[in-house]
Amino acid sequence: MASSPTLKDLVVVEPVKRRHCAECRQGPLARLVLEDGVPRCLDCADLGHLVYLARGDTALTRRAREGSSLSAIVFRLSKRRRRYERQGVLVEEEALARAEADCLADSESRARRRARDAVRRAAEDVRFTAAFTAEIRRLFPGCPPERARAVASHASVRGSGRVGRSAAGRALDEGAVTAAVRASVRHDDTAYDALLMSGVPRYEARARVAAAIEAVLTAWRGAG
Repeated sequence: MASSPTLKDLVVVEPVKRRHCAECRQGPLARLVLEDGVPRCLDCADLGHLVYLARGDTALTRRAREGSSLSAIVFRLSKRRRRYERQGVLVEEEALARAEADCLADSESRARRRARDAVRRAAEDVRFTAAFTAEIRRLFPGCPPERARAVASHASVRGSGRVGRSAAGRALDEGAVTAAVRASVRHDDTAYDALLMSGVPRYEARARVAAAIEAVLTAWRGAG
């Protein structure tokens, strides 16, 4: 869910099952409001004049909601995740039109800002990968330089969820750096991947290659 509703938010639901309005009997309803557990169509809930804006453009959604004297958040139940997820908002048509015009007017400046942010993040990534590489070389002086750079690059990809992007990894914690090196050795210097492909359970495959991994790490630690 993109964000949870507050007590001030009006909530509209896209029902999974066929529902009819308890007041005017229209249906099945694409969207409805639950009042004391009773479904009502948007017209009967006095929201029928609002227009739908799907999620996806944060700036447009924020401006449309800010400019609309009445708005509602639209949710739909995800059967797979077993929770309600935000789909979009209902806002006044005039507010949406103004928001679209405002976003169009400053689209160029926002594009320039995104480009600057991308350059800044790229420079940060280069510096972080270099620092991660240096820490690998400090802990494992026998690790070939190109291999150290490859491990650091793989572990520190932004948004990857890998160990280099964990809090410990960003702090260049010894355990995190070692974990990145160990993972590289596991996949590139042992039969681990082949064992998995042959149907060996993951924990058993790890146990089989543990000694080989430690042998490589010991050799890399001891070389000065």
